[in-house]
Amino acid sequence: MTVLLFILGVLVVVVGVAVSIALHEIGHLVPAKIFGVRVTQYMIGFGPTIWSRRRGETEYGVKAIPAGGYVSMVGMFPPARDDESRVRQSTTGVFQQLSADARTAMAEQLRPGDENRVFYKLAVWKRIIIMLGGPMMNLLIGIVLFAVLIMGFGSPQPTTTISSVSECVIPASQQARTGQSTCGPDDPKAPASAAGLLPGDTIVAFNDQPVESWDGMSARIRAAAGQTVSMSVIRDGERMDTEITPLLSQRPIPNDDGEPATDESGQVLMREVGFIGVGSQQEMVPQPASEVMPAVGQSLAGVTGVVLHLPQRVVEVGQAAFSDAPRDPNGPISVVGVGRIAGEVSAMEEVPLQSRAAYLVGLVGGVNLALFVFNLIPLLPLDGGHVAGALWEAVRRGFAKLFHRPDPGPFDMAKLLPLTYAVAILMLGMGALLIYADIVKPVNIFG
Repeated sequence: MTVLLFILGVLVVVVGVAVSIALHEIGHLVPAKIFGVRVTQYMIGFGPTIWSRRRGETEYGVKAIPAGGYVSMVGMFPPARDDESRVRQSTTGVFQQLSADARTAMAEQLRPGDENRVFYKLAVWKRIIIMLGGPMMNLLIGIVLFAVLIMGFGSPQPTTTISSVSECVIPASQQARTGQSTCGPDDPKAPASAAGLLPGDTIVAFNDQPVESWDGMSARIRAAAGQTVSMSVIRDGERMDTEITPLLSQRPIPNDDGEPATDESGQVLMREVGFIGVGSQQEMVPQPASEVMPAVGQSLAGVTGVVLHLPQRVVEVGQAAFSDAPRDPNGPISVVGVGRIAGEVSAMEEVPLQSRAAYLVGLVGGVNLALFVFNLIPLLPLDGGHVAGALWEAVRRGFAKLFHRPDPGPFDMAKLLPLTYAVAILMLGMGALLIYADIVKPVNIFG
């Protein structure tokens, strides 16, 4: 059963990513057709074609290598100018030949009537809309899935039901200094343990006041530190009364990830809190729509941080893959790593089905947000590279018009093909490294 659940989780993510790629390409396809560009192919994957069907002037199909997709539009590159043709005829440089071959391939796609249906003749703003259509589709998918996650499934919230009871009190300073995590013979008993509380108890009253939320009770615990107060819990359907004496204890301040926050010198930040030694049971509570965009923004900020430091992060992945160094759980992973995480989550039978489904929805949503950010990198062959080229053309033509100079014409993206191939090779190498690392040294996010 566990193996089947693992496979099911992997399939859910594979299908989710495949649909996301298909919708990404539709984000390019639809505006291209609206603006009159002739689209010759809409393909999911690369390599040999497995299946295809022609509808109108466009061939729709699926290819053998599921590593992305593409939309082929006529006239992506402008024809060479006369002076460039003469230069090319007098040289045998590899770079010039790459540009020439690309233009030749583009010219072979043209047919009568395509004169005003080529991509490079579109207004700059139309080209930008076409190229941003794909990433924006991923952003939209991410927002929708985060809305389903937050408003439908909800987010984990503490309840007044106890999930764990500490046996003793270990000072935080002692934990940090010695790494002690288990009770010693001289450690004092935790207040909750001394009061006879057990996991599964639901706290209904504290200090003779009804308890409605965990956060509200936490404030009362701090206020009652050092005092013996009454506490009432429901256990197996019956109300039980006891007395408890909260302690005033220093505890680490958690950061946004739930880990201990540190100052500039690396010291753990502490605060005094009331302590009784219990953990709260979490439950999924639907949140209002106003919580969706902040969650999306937080995820985008995290992905952007990874992308901005991508070379360093990839080097760290390589070092971990070929040494005993651990993988950074917040570093980049491949689709293989994403699938493995999805399978592990699905196979956790001790976790409620609702929580597992919510995690998978959030995982596919996060992948889409990562695709959105990654595709905005201003390098070919990524969408951001085409946008950057269009913007540079607008700037160049704007300056020519301002200073009454001849129109320089469309920017020739074919000149950047050597850089495009170099970036593509680097991306393939990075992908291969991440896949290898996800196989031999997978990210451990579950402890």
